[in-house]
Amino acid sequence: MLKKSRSAASATCTLTFALPASTLPVSVVGTFNDWTPGAHPLRRRSNGTASTSVTVPVGTTVRFRYLGDNGLWFDDADADEITADGGVVLA
Repeated sequence: MLKKSRSAASATCTLTFALPASTLPVSVVGTFNDWTPGAHPLRRRSNGTASTSVTVPVGTTVRFRYLGDNGLWFDDADADEITADGGVVLA
């Protein structure tokens, strides 16, 4: 699941990446963290999900993928678009 939140008074958008906690360990890797594995790990939540959030400027095109255990890369079906480079979100 991918959620976008914008503050009317801010020029930023918060992107929240969430997956079932059973998929852990997973990190979200993308243009917002220079594709650095482990920079944004998803953390277990009490509702059975795991999530992390990043803040980017409004109007930013974000490319991302999830990196799971044993080097498994996968995409988020809730992305605005999925390309050969991964998911794309327009913030």
